Amino acid sequence: MNEGTYRLSKQELLEEYDSSTAGLSAEEARTRLEKYGRNEIKEEKEISPLGIFLSQFTDFLVIILIVAAVVSYSIGFFPNQDPHTVDTILILIILLANGIFGFIQDYKAEKSIQALKERASPSSLVLREGKKREIDSEEVVPGDIVFVEQGGSIPADARILDSTNLATDEAALTGESLTVSKRAGSLKEETPLAERSNMLYKGTNVTRGRGKALVVGTGMETEVGKIASEIQQAESRETPFQVEVNKLGKRIGIGVLFICGLVVLVEFLSSSVAILEIFLTSISLAVAAVPEGLPAIVTLSLALGSRKMMDKNALVRKLPVVESLGSVDVICTDKTGTLTEDMMTVKRVYFDGQSYRVTGQGYSTGGDFVVQEGPEEGQGVDSEVLQPLLKCGVSCNNAEETAGGDDEGNYRGDPTEVSLLVSGAKAYLNREEIESENPREREISFTSDRKRMTVVQRDGTVYMKGAPEVVLERCDRIYRGGRPVELTEEKREEILRRNDEFAQDALRVLGFAFKSEENYAELEEEELEEGLVFLGLQGMIDPPREEVKEAVEDCRQAGIEVVMVTGDNPTTAKAVGKEIGFYSERAVEGSQIENMSERELQRTLEEVDIFARVSPSHKVKILKALQDSGHIVAMTGDGVNDAPALKNSDVGVSMGERGTDVAQQSSDMVLLDDNFRTIRDAVSEGRGIFDNIRKFVNYLLSANTAEVLVVFLASLLGPWLFTGNEFLALTAVMLLWINLLTDGLPALALGVDPKSPGIMARKPRSAEEGVIDSRMLYSITSMGILMAAVTLTLFGFYLPDIQLAQTVAFTSLVVFELVRIQAIRSRYQVSIFSNKWLVMAVISSLGLQLLVLYSPLNDFFGVSPIGLAPWLAILAGLVTFGLGTWVLVKVGDYVFES
Repeated sequence: MNEGTYRLSKQELLEEYDSSTAGLSAEEARTRLEKYGRNEIKEEKEISPLGIFLSQFTDFLVIILIVAAVVSYSIGFFPNQDPHTVDTILILIILLANGIFGFIQDYKAEKSIQALKERASPSSLVLREGKKREIDSEEVVPGDIVFVEQGGSIPADARILDSTNLATDEAALTGESLTVSKRAGSLKEETPLAERSNMLYKGTNVTRGRGKALVVGTGMETEVGKIASEIQQAESRETPFQVEVNKLGKRIGIGVLFICGLVVLVEFLSSSVAILEIFLTSISLAVAAVPEGLPAIVTLSLALGSRKMMDKNALVRKLPVVESLGSVDVICTDKTGTLTEDMMTVKRVYFDGQSYRVTGQGYSTGGDFVVQEGPEEGQGVDSEVLQPLLKCGVSCNNAEETAGGDDEGNYRGDPTEVSLLVSGAKAYLNREEIESENPREREISFTSDRKRMTVVQRDGTVYMKGAPEVVLERCDRIYRGGRPVELTEEKREEILRRNDEFAQDALRVLGFAFKSEENYAELEEEELEEGLVFLGLQGMIDPPREEVKEAVEDCRQAGIEVVMVTGDNPTTAKAVGKEIGFYSERAVEGSQIENMSERELQRTLEEVDIFARVSPSHKVKILKALQDSGHIVAMTGDGVNDAPALKNSDVGVSMGERGTDVAQQSSDMVLLDDNFRTIRDAVSEGRGIFDNIRKFVNYLLSANTAEVLVVFLASLLGPWLFTGNEFLALTAVMLLWINLLTDGLPALALGVDPKSPGIMARKPRSAEEGVIDSRMLYSITSMGILMAAVTLTLFGFYLPDIQLAQTVAFTSLVVFELVRIQAIRSRYQVSIFSNKWLVMAVISSLGLQLLVLYSPLNDFFGVSPIGLAPWLAILAGLVTFGLGTWVLVKVGDYVFES
């Protein structure tokens, strides 16, 4: 699109786009469609099921396990060695389960997003060869002349040629909640985009009037398309949790390689064991050390959390985002449609010398009129008292009710006029009924120059609405006590004072007047609009959502700052912020942000939580300042203007009902009900999921540490401590079975553990804090050493009967690790029986272990059935383990809390 289009005259415009007042020919339109392409916002890439599936196998831990599987099977190629088929199959099953979990969730989310985008393409009315034709909006081309009218959507960027009382809603593009008046004519140079009153933009809606415009940009060449292009060029950010898991996997992998190398070196230098046996020992250690269930369990836990969020109307596009929300410490939110209803609503009226508060939310016709001052303050009044004022608002109105009407109707038209229909409906007034009884005979339309609208009914009643000062100038009387009386200067000042009061509360205020004029057909417009009776004022605002204040307060109690970042004006933003509970008494404007350094902006963000008149570039600058300060930032929004910030934020949250396709494509999560409260629920869910991830990371790594130490120390110290014998305390098959029992069902059940009490009363974890902090590292190490020490003691007690010793060590580790689960959960104040799945998993695991001991499977595992004495020894070891755990926990409390 030519950037200077808005400056051209009508003739220059037609010449620039090689068009005419008759529009394009059919042949020329086809040629341009081939040249410019379809009028659609293109995506950078489409969903690739294969790509999504393969991406599940790029994790570092997964790669290690793939190598382990290959090595386990490759042993069979050595002389006199059989392939470790069981080991290989077990590892591959776990890998495949992990891949399927991740694929199903990611693919389902992408398909859901695609379904949101694939709405029926609307049609457009264009002028072709001098005739109006209805075509698919995607076939509109530059140079086409399109017709737009109230209730329709703008198909492409276009320059207005002719218009009648035309206004559009550009909130999706600029963030402004009020409608924008449009007109034909050229504008001066360097007019900002938001002030180009002769331009229409793709994706915005016509709220009033009609017009004819020349298309100057389609598809990716529109303002919406430019934003989409910027988004597609932005680099994808890894979520904080992805970074954490990748670090964890690499650390474990490096540790595994180091331990295996150390064992090989020590065994080779200090024993006569064959090199192949040494190699098998190192493979067993690798199997013991790598928590092969971790990727699958993390994925499953995130998938279950994502499923819970879907039940609460939140669609998670990428699994790690569920946890990332639990780490967020700043939410940058748009105002219009996110914090507010995106429905202009009358909240105050002034009539017959009295001010009233209007209750009710959005377009619901339920509500009351409550006296706001004087001795009757707080008392409701019969709506019939206010009918003269409300009837004027309903009659002097072009909005329409399209459905409903019992309690929550559907409306079409200017949001301000819709709010007047709703306030009238609260007094049982209906525009259709009024006009059927007393049809409209004349209308003098509202324009930005006139700032008023006047209608005349068949019985001669003249109604006017408009800017209060404009309406007041045309009045010489005021309605008081049920009749017109003289409008004195004192009463004029009182009306203007009331208008200022309403405006200070960020209300958009309209004045209303009427008169009776039998000879209305003979009067000129100026005469018709003089000598009126002033009725009163109605003040409306796009109100905050009913549940938002509580949600914002909950976020603050959870240590999460909520920052309003809106394209709306500062007065409205501050008023909405005050009602919701924002603490800032001032709002910083986008023009001020432009002149700030990043350091200055960071300091400002510590003091101010409302930013107004903000452009997309300002939003990205705010996000960068927060992120550079170490914050994990979520950005909510629904409009095209929100998309760059959604893409660049740590967690982008778009709206499903009001959200544009561009915003949804750019986000990590879509709120299907557009409810800010759902974000609070997502934060709570995310924190619970992270707790559960920490539980089973702690559990798996402490268990695997114990297994590694048992195998490592037994093989290393065996020749010295156990009469020259060289052996493994646990075989590879035993280790895999232990991991399957403990890393399997119990660890999976931890993924659905209930949230800790008061989870939203604690602060978010620091951006520098890893999955494994210093306290968890202490827990993993100390508990691993304790379990290994008790197990090796039992193992040594039953030597030289190697099979019995291995059986006792094997069974002891299973029992200790299952008991270890509750020791970890107690730190989160979760009771033993609060998770029925975990109880069933522990019982099942113990049952399977008994099956291995007392069935023919014992030959396969190389173990023998044990009698009462070994069980009493294991019980004694369990008591020792319990006492040791209690001591180590107390030591940890003293060290880390003092």
